[in-house]
Amino acid sequence: MADVRVLIVDDQEPFRRAIAAVVSETDGFVVVASTSSGEEALLAVTSLRPGLVLMDVNLPGINGIEATRRITRDADPPIVVLLSTYDQDDFDISGCGAASYLAKAAFGPDLLTAAWARRRRPEF
Repeated sequence: MADVRVLIVDDQEPFRRAIAAVVSETDGFVVVASTSSGEEALLAVTSLRPGLVLMDVNLPGINGIEATRRITRDADPPIVVLLSTYDQDDFDISGCGAASYLAKAAFGPDLLTAAWARRRRPEF
């Protein structure tokens, strides 16, 4: 089985590096790119066709929620997992197409694997 191709989207370079390290150390996943904005994410999804997008909610320009809406409208979209330092209740993410929402502070290999395992059951 091929590795899951992962796109990381976050405006903070240190967090992109940290998430990339977690993804790289998790069996079955490979980072194909990282971007710092919603606009860049839309372009990267189109050109790279990742299977999974780890999307920060707070981004400059097109925020992560709107970028997720646009990405998941496509035919055969990638799975999008929203990430944030804020509580899920702080945002209206209903109907945006995200498969799940994870706290950045808790993100690790186990949560990555669990989020991918339940990818067929979008929560939002």
